[in-house]
Amino acid sequence: MRFDTPLIHGRLLKRYKRFLSDIQLDNGDVVISHCTNSGSMKTCIEEGAEVYLSPATDPKRKTKYTWEMIKLNGQWVGVNTMHPNKIVYDAICNNEIRQLTGYTNVQREVKTGDSRIDIMAQNDSEICFIEVKNVSMKVGARALFPDAVTTRGKKHLDELIKLRSEGIRAVMIYIVQRMDVDAFGLASDIDPEYSLTLMDAMKQGVEVISLQTKVSPEEIKIVKELPFVKD
Repeated sequence: MRFDTPLIHGRLLKRYKRFLSDIQLDNGDVVISHCTNSGSMKTCIEEGAEVYLSPATDPKRKTKYTWEMIKLNGQWVGVNTMHPNKIVYDAICNNEIRQLTGYTNVQREVKTGDSRIDIMAQNDSEICFIEVKNVSMKVGARALFPDAVTTRGKKHLDELIKLRSEGIRAVMIYIVQRMDVDAFGLASDIDPEYSLTLMDAMKQGVEVISLQTKVSPEEIKIVKELPFVKD
């Protein structure tokens, strides 16, 4: 996924009220930027760190910028949770995910049951529903999900389990927006209910794929699949 417009460089002053951040631009101006990440971002906050923002395209929007990434330990970490859905959609359309090739009809935000699942992929032989989650938390050498309790995430897992019970292929994809990890796992201490539900989903046949992306001011690109480590 390439950024449509050049990003704007600055430094993080603070994040507050979950969805707001104060950024000092290189010219000295301090601007309020929208933060799409509703989680704790507990390993993605470093005041004074370099960041990049994208300018808002809607002139009526209250915040004129969106916080895209932060530089931690010399590497860019993506914090915009709106991107993983598009990254996976594009990758499926281009047959770039090994387990999800050969689909001729790919749609986003498809309603099923009581939920909207991020992606539906279809060909002559099967239908596949795919839910996508953003991962930014790092503990040791692992990327962990979630970084806060997610009842919405559990609801999506329950829907995937239901779909699988009806004979429909169901896939859970985790997009890791950082390169300083070598495995993916679950933050069971933060949300044990989510972890138990994912384990049950896997037993029921829901597939789990974790993909690592390299984040830069020009693009976010899938690099490789990460091993899923179950504790």
